[in-house]
Amino acid sequence: MKIYIALFSLIIGFLTSFTAPATSMLPISLEQLSTRATLIIYAEAVSNEVKKDTQSRQIATFTTFKVIDVIKGSAQETHTIKQIGGKLEGSNTTLRIHGVPKFVTGEKYVVFLPEKSSLGFSSPLGLHQGRFSVTTINNEQIINSGRSLASQSQTNPEEQTSRAVQVPLAVRADKPSQARLDDFINTVRAYNTK
Repeated sequence: MKIYIALFSLIIGFLTSFTAPATSMLPISLEQLSTRATLIIYAEAVSNEVKKDTQSRQIATFTTFKVIDVIKGSAQETHTIKQIGGKLEGSNTTLRIHGVPKFVTGEKYVVFLPEKSSLGFSSPLGLHQGRFSVTTINNEQIINSGRSLASQSQTNPEEQTSRAVQVPLAVRADKPSQARLDDFINTVRAYNTK
């Protein structure tokens, strides 16, 4: 019996000595998101479909958006993105990737997207950093990132583009994670003018 306890303790000690890697991302400024994205849309999520992707053979979530405004790039009336991960309906199979944003059907977002990968994946730039929720407060559309937008609009001098002027983003003094949607969109567009 003592040998089984010793063997069990040895196995547990061996298994817990390994560390699992985690997803971590450096902060990306609003200017970097704006200039690096090939497509920026203001849209409403209309559906999420989780299925096994035929190209990658991985579980993927296909989110379809009804496009309200194309801020940069070109898109049709609807636009679908494919992200790795999700929970297959009617099964216990789940693939969860930390940092990959989820989109709630019926909610509105501003989404910063890169070009699709060779397998067709197109998660927002910087994962959750490239997804901004839009809500209505006192009949005014407000963008919310969950983190300070004031610091989002600032870049380090060595990371700034060739423009001589920093474009300010008007944020709410009482809630620096929020800004008026129109101000936010105008700021993003200004970053993309030459």
